[in-house]
Amino acid sequence: MSVSHRDFVSPGKGCWMSISDKDWNDWHWQLKNRLHSLEQIEKQLALSPEEQRGLRFASKEKLAFSLTPYFFNLIDPQNPDCPIRRQVIPRVEELVSLPYEMSDPCGEDKDMVAPGLVHRYPDRVLFLVTDRCASYCRYCTRSRIVSGVSGQKLETDDKLAFEYLKNHREVRDVLISGGDPLLLSDSRLERLLRQLREIPHIEIIRIGTRIPIFLPQRITDGLCKMLKTYHPLWLNIHANHPKELTIEVKIALEKLADAGIPLGNQSVLLKGINDDHQIILELVRKLIRCRVRPYYLYQCDLIQGTDHFRVPIKKGLEIMRNLRGFTTGFAVPQYVVDGPGGGGKIPLNPDYVIGYYEDKVLLRNYEGKIYSYPGAQDTKQDENYDRQSGTCM
Repeated sequence: MSVSHRDFVSPGKGCWMSISDKDWNDWHWQLKNRLHSLEQIEKQLALSPEEQRGLRFASKEKLAFSLTPYFFNLIDPQNPDCPIRRQVIPRVEELVSLPYEMSDPCGEDKDMVAPGLVHRYPDRVLFLVTDRCASYCRYCTRSRIVSGVSGQKLETDDKLAFEYLKNHREVRDVLISGGDPLLLSDSRLERLLRQLREIPHIEIIRIGTRIPIFLPQRITDGLCKMLKTYHPLWLNIHANHPKELTIEVKIALEKLADAGIPLGNQSVLLKGINDDHQIILELVRKLIRCRVRPYYLYQCDLIQGTDHFRVPIKKGLEIMRNLRGFTTGFAVPQYVVDGPGGGGKIPLNPDYVIGYYEDKVLLRNYEGKIYSYPGAQDTKQDENYDRQSGTCM
């Protein structure tokens, strides 16, 4: 049985008790004092052999290790299977790549039309503005370019990106991501937003970030005041487990919501972390209480070295069956898988439609009960259909 994390709890300062509240709540202090090495983390945690080797090798070859003091305090030091710990502490399994795993599972590089600018869908683009994060998720889809240790560098050239956007009037939606764009200074982020707002055909700006989870201190009043001047602006966060939603995170998210920014959440389905419908149920309910709408539940991408994280799609569908009908409709995320190699997001849903039979559709509800719905055939296309009487002649 999973442990309940329904309540919003602060992780506190932990071993940083001597630090003043002013410093602890300063996001610059949190970044400056991140844990980066095996030696630092060993002082705080009794690491398993798999974690020790992961910190020695995977963090140097695949994806750097970095962890804010605030987020470190969410780790249960006595539990090697702690869902927070497994997300951020490198393990030796990351060095094992299966034949079907890829460095770029979403095929972003082939759709990069300018440095940092990915144009795949007809009316929207992905704008990668940094390769750095406050902390690094060990299942990161962009580990090939994020953190600077994998060998491939993210090339960014704002001038070329903005030239492309100005010349492509079909683009109406820009998703700013990275790395984490909220790691940028207020002034640099505002410069990007201002330039985007100067392009008439861009209607929507979105920001994808995990900063409110890793570093809630970054969500300052000044940041919120600046962001609200660039509406319509949307922001998607990334929380995978209800334990991540602390008092500090709730306050940060409420600040963003009070600034009029619609908030969504994108989770990744991860083995041993949230592959249980009760955990996901608790997560989505807690998100709603933070004024965040669950948006996507991602099947873990086929990124190299992540097999130990992946959950069978069959189990993911089972989790979805245990959400629909058991909680508020808008609290149920869409389960999706990115088509390997660049196929885009493909929705995955349990089989609620059993089949089409003559003039009816057989449906299965959330309880497993079967219902018949009339009108399987499109009678309006029947040449003998009388539109006025609604009957066939």
